[in-house]
Amino acid sequence: MQNDERVKYFYETIVSKHKLEALSDFIAADCVVKTGETFTPVGVDGMRAHLAAIRNTYPDYTMKIIKQYTDGAYVISEFIMTGTHQGVFLGITPTNKVISITGVDIDKVVDGKIAEHGGAANTFDAFWEHSLIKPV
Repeated sequence: MQNDERVKYFYETIVSKHKLEALSDFIAADCVVKTGETFTPVGVDGMRAHLAAIRNTYPDYTMKIIKQYTDGAYVISEFIMTGTHQGVFLGITPTNKVISITGVDIDKVVDGKIAEHGGAANTFDAFWEHSLIKPV
């Protein structure tokens, strides 16, 4: 698989179907999360913990890749994540509402594995739409 196909398969199959036993086939042992100019080492175990935390909030969540762009080792993926809000998230009690969150992931793929992950999710827009947050 090409890098973009591999990343799409990771999100739409491994993540969406919660096949965390296959993470080490897609995530580099020294994987980092990039936030701005900060790099945080997470590795396979950190990615597993992150995905499990999301699954605790949205037990049925899935990710759909809308479009992708590649530039060398980097794969930029526009996505829609959809799931039922059944766990506490950022202090917001479960609503049992189906929430769709759009966003962009930027992944650097080295030797077929995600070695660097970053991006942004439009959580604010989704929470505003469902009245989970209100003006001050």
